[in-house]
Amino acid sequence: MQPLVELRDISHVYVTDQEASLAIEEVNLNVRQGEFLSLVGPSGCGKTTLLSIIAGLIRPAAGEVLLNGHKVAGPTSQVGYMLQQDYLLPWRTILENAVLGLELTGRLDEPAKARTRSMLDGMNLAGAYDLYPSQLSGGMRQRVALVRTLAMDPDLLLLDEPFSALDYQTKLQLEDLVADILRSRGKTAVLVTHDLQEAAAISDRVIVLGRNPGRIRRVFEIPEHIREAQPFYAREQEGFTELFHEIWRELEAVGGKE
Repeated sequence: MQPLVELRDISHVYVTDQEASLAIEEVNLNVRQGEFLSLVGPSGCGKTTLLSIIAGLIRPAAGEVLLNGHKVAGPTSQVGYMLQQDYLLPWRTILENAVLGLELTGRLDEPAKARTRSMLDGMNLAGAYDLYPSQLSGGMRQRVALVRTLAMDPDLLLLDEPFSALDYQTKLQLEDLVADILRSRGKTAVLVTHDLQEAAAISDRVIVLGRNPGRIRRVFEIPEHIREAQPFYAREQEGFTELFHEIWRELEAVGGKE
């Protein structure tokens, strides 16, 4: 089966007035349909750069990205991007924020709005349609941001540390919620995180990147019994602690944690 995403010999250079810096070099990676993949590595190893290249926001200095077999030449509605900040518009209601992408792309009609309401309901936001972002907690705002992304029905979700600003309990709850929703919808996701437990608990594979420049150092296949558990309970599965420590040691070997 053809992978959903193919990264072929991706390299990227950042150029300033003083110097040129090779951020990532010869990254080759396939992401399978329905897979949840995490990228971990020390600061400056190119994790967010890779997400931006996959999203078509940055054109790589060398190599190419294929999505569904077609070269990525720029941003596309097939890819949804969720960030650490929710970027909800404070003057729009929760429902208005959730349908923003549909509105901007001319796809907002009553059936689409009804599907968006249903997704909000599924995230325990049924009573929040007419509230404004300032009236919601951080976790609720991130749920709205997730609905806004999913409402576009992308083939691929790119998640750049979307839970890192939340308190620990809310973070664990959202991990479970996101994992359940993506699995039930058969969605493919690439997550950037500095939390190694999160990566091991929520992913099918964890990719460890080295730095200077960023390269794939090691790929961890998560055992099936851990993958099939909800992220909260995955942490309790046999072998999880050993897996976590193995990923930790690999990261220490490339220059330490974030």
